[in-house]
Amino acid sequence: MRVLLAEDLFLLRDGLVRMLEAYDFEVVAAVESGPELTRAFAELTPDVAICDVRLPPSHTDEGLQCALAARKVRPGLPVLILSQHVEQLYARELLADGNGGIGYLLKDRVFDAEQFIDAVRRVAAGGTAMDPQVIQQLLSRRQSDRPLGGLTPRELEVLELMAQGRSNAAIAGQLFVTERAIAKHTSNIFAKLDLTVSDDDNRRVLAVLAYLDQGR
Repeated sequence: MRVLLAEDLFLLRDGLVRMLEAYDFEVVAAVESGPELTRAFAELTPDVAICDVRLPPSHTDEGLQCALAARKVRPGLPVLILSQHVEQLYARELLADGNGGIGYLLKDRVFDAEQFIDAVRRVAAGGTAMDPQVIQQLLSRRQSDRPLGGLTPRELEVLELMAQGRSNAAIAGQLFVTERAIAKHTSNIFAKLDLTVSDDDNRRVLAVLAYLDQGR
């Protein structure tokens, strides 16, 4: 699997390259700035890109901006954002196109290699890998609005886990309820959000996140 990496800190960038290669990924480029990332997106065809949000020269939102531009050229290009910050506006825009293959992890909440590698593979396969704190911040902006405000506390809890890319079985296990109960909550969520129910977990999560983005 071909990986494009963008990270401005040398030690972290070098460590990520070594870890990815240890798990049989091919790192086609490891860049440290926004302009380099833009060129790499234009010249290479990675299977997945791993990008920091804040890159030189301005250290603001170059990574996310480059990812957004690349996905406009190549819809569905898998992108995993790895950052210390939650940039809500651009994160919501990145999620809103509904094409899949999106992840957003916080650096200080990645606790082991297996967790990170699983996220990379899930995003590369077209799924989602969202840190719970990222999802909570995205959801918090809409909880006072309808129809999200009409969800019960349990439905909001299920929605957050859905947005992380969890299956009904995984959600049931975490909440210590039956899978049938989660299926009922899921149906209620889609009904209240006026979304078409899908058997595809990734598509339903993206649909929910795209809906949430409409209210920014």
